[in-house]
Amino acid sequence: MANDRILPEQHRQQAEDVREKAEDSRQDAEQDRKLTEEGRISAESARGEAEQFRQLAEEAREIRDQHRKALQTVMEERERLREAGEEARAAAEAARLATMNAVRATAETLQATLDHMKAVEDMRRTLRDIRDMNKLDSH
Repeated sequence: MANDRILPEQHRQQAEDVREKAEDSRQDAEQDRKLTEEGRISAESARGEAEQFRQLAEEAREIRDQHRKALQTVMEERERLREAGEEARAAAEAARLATMNAVRATAETLQATLDHMKAVEDMRRTLRDIRDMNKLDSH
């Protein structure tokens, strides 16, 4: 009978050992589940951050494209202004030359008028001298 008592005690001890091992396994499984859950949460968080970075990168690309277009517009406008400046300089030079020609023509006209006035004055003097001589001859 003593042997009979040992047998149930051994079974009970074995059952207790199995229960403890099962509890340890359950705790290990629970720990693994927690780690897996934490990993899933971490992975989800990383995916969220990756999506935010992707969106930020997309926004940065859009802004870069806008800046590139704005810069291209500025460069094109600068080129148009440069061309307009060159045309304005050419027009100003043409106007300067035309003004110089007009001043030269006016000076020449004034000189011709002065020469004519001198000739007219010389003619008057000559006519007065002739008139005065005729008056003297008639006396």
